[in-house]
Amino acid sequence: MAHKSAAPPASAKRKASSSDKHADGNPSKKAKTATGPKHHKVDHPDEDAGSDGDGAGAGLRHAKSAPKQGQDKKPKENGRTSGKPAERVSGSREAHAKQKQLAQERKAAKPLADEVQRTKKLWERLRRKSHVPKEERQQLVDELYSIITGRIKDFVLKHDAVRAVQTAIKYSTPAQRKQIAKELQGSYVQLAESRYAKFLVGKLLVQNDNEIRDLIIPEFYGKVRKLINHPEASWILDDIYRGVATKEQKAHLLREWYGPEFALFKPGSGAEITADLAKILADEPSKRGPAMKYLFDMTNGLIQKKMTGFTMLHDAMLQYFLNLKPESQELKEFVEIVKGDENGDLLKNMAFTKSGARLVCLLLAYGSAKDRKQILKTFKDTFQLMCGDPHGHMVLLAAYDLIDDTVLTSKTIFPEILGKNEEKDIENIIFLANDLNARITVCYLFEGQSKSLFPASHAYDLELLAEIHEIRKKTSKKDPETRRKELVAAMSPPLLAAVAASPKDLVATSFGCQFVTDVLLSATGDKSAALEAVASTAAGDPSPAQSGDADSAYPPPAHISLTPHGGKMFKTLIAGGRFDKASGAIRRVDPPLNFANILYPVIKEHIVKWATGPSSFTVLGLLEAPDFSSTEELLKTLRSEKKALQAAADGEAAAQIESADGKKSKSKSKGKDKPGGNQGARLLLEKLNA
Repeated sequence: MAHKSAAPPASAKRKASSSDKHADGNPSKKAKTATGPKHHKVDHPDEDAGSDGDGAGAGLRHAKSAPKQGQDKKPKENGRTSGKPAERVSGSREAHAKQKQLAQERKAAKPLADEVQRTKKLWERLRRKSHVPKEERQQLVDELYSIITGRIKDFVLKHDAVRAVQTAIKYSTPAQRKQIAKELQGSYVQLAESRYAKFLVGKLLVQNDNEIRDLIIPEFYGKVRKLINHPEASWILDDIYRGVATKEQKAHLLREWYGPEFALFKPGSGAEITADLAKILADEPSKRGPAMKYLFDMTNGLIQKKMTGFTMLHDAMLQYFLNLKPESQELKEFVEIVKGDENGDLLKNMAFTKSGARLVCLLLAYGSAKDRKQILKTFKDTFQLMCGDPHGHMVLLAAYDLIDDTVLTSKTIFPEILGKNEEKDIENIIFLANDLNARITVCYLFEGQSKSLFPASHAYDLELLAEIHEIRKKTSKKDPETRRKELVAAMSPPLLAAVAASPKDLVATSFGCQFVTDVLLSATGDKSAALEAVASTAAGDPSPAQSGDADSAYPPPAHISLTPHGGKMFKTLIAGGRFDKASGAIRRVDPPLNFANILYPVIKEHIVKWATGPSSFTVLGLLEAPDFSSTEELLKTLRSEKKALQAAADGEAAAQIESADGKKSKSKSKGKDKPGGNQGARLLLEKLNA
């Protein structure tokens, strides 16, 4: 038996053990025991220790020393036994159930456990707005308020309950919001520092309630340095500063960047609160050294921590820069810190805020050629975003006006904003032509500081341009007009190609027509293809009835002659230049466009409808164009249609005309029932009768 039980296979070991147990020699019993379902079970656990004289014990010892193939394993020290699979699963389920029960008991033992659990259920229901009827939602909100009223502070600092409070604010009345805001008074700094509760502060402030705003923001006074360095509170503080705080509240917060005394001591009642560091230092020059050092330390600390996206930081950096002395060591050190940002995130973030963009423009204005090159290359892959930004586009204008190396400027900026392949070019240029801010980055080189390009809403842009133009007198060498012409020459080919390839998309809007006019008048190079493409957009019957069915769900666009911007574009191109107020005449471009001869064959078939329609001044422009070769032919046609011209001039052609969007609108009349006459048709009649 000893020899038999020592064989390596586990099956042999199990058979040996069974043979020893049933030593009566009955073959049937041996076979049944060896193959039965319980042959691996140890009936006597104390036999695991084994006795040297027992054959079964010897077999078990050999089984333990063999590789782990059977079920006879040593019990693990962590308490898990080597029982049947079903027994192990059962034990695991019991353990998990026990753990779950203990977790529930711990939760139930916490304060407000039942209330928190109920608010979570209410929140789960309320957050699915489209699935909850209005009446049921109001009932749920009322129940939610009944739970949290008087105990808001206990709920807002729990990550799973603060969401319910935010939902309550979302559906609250103004009176309920004020009640919550007053109940949380004194804890807003703590909430701002919380990973979850900080959003509650934003929920309260986003409602634009002045009383709530004036209740919350003063709690941050005196704590700016601490909060701006906090990983959670810094963002909510900057959001408040940028989007909610009043001018006076912003001044309170920004003054704390100048030193502890500005955080501890507040100006007396009635005193003007200003964050303009120049004014502060003018009143108290002795504070310049400590204030500048404190301001530098705070800004540099955030820059080193890579926390460079704050509007408040950019405002503080601008104040520091404006109070540095030219050519001073402080100025050189500051510039090196800004340029030294490894990834360029600081400069990129600055370009998208008002103070940050101004600071970048000033750095370009005061910087050396090497500094300008480094700053410009930092914005690689960002120029297209900057084009459409209310502040970022000014950095591009500053680069146009300040950098003498126009090859560097054109190779760095133009491929990105105009596109690097033909298909992308057209998409980018259509965007540039129609975006309120992006169009400035292209048309500025053609129009300069015109009112059409810089309306009243962009007055700040003109102020900043005047500031950098004054500085460049000392820091730039190239003549401004020479610089502009070199940039126009570099930009012209892709712009002319885009006009030639997609004229209908560009002339569909007023901004697009202005862009096309600028390009055709001021660009350099062969313009013939672009001029013919623009003229082709005037083809077709310009009658209002042909411009689309007003009752259609998707009416086709109106004919270009029925749009005011289309007629103005054609008139300007026919004249071959813009009107110069100083000389009182059209300043024609050289070489001349000769657009009248290109347009006339396209509209010749419907010339009378043009002459009696909204774009009648286009026909008048043809007659006045000095390079128009078909003047006599046009006059003959118009003379044969004097009745139609007279009817249009008298306002009898149509009492109602169709506007560009396909809707009917009555023309304005001065004290008469019928609409006023067509001024262009009236002037055409005067030419015919002359």
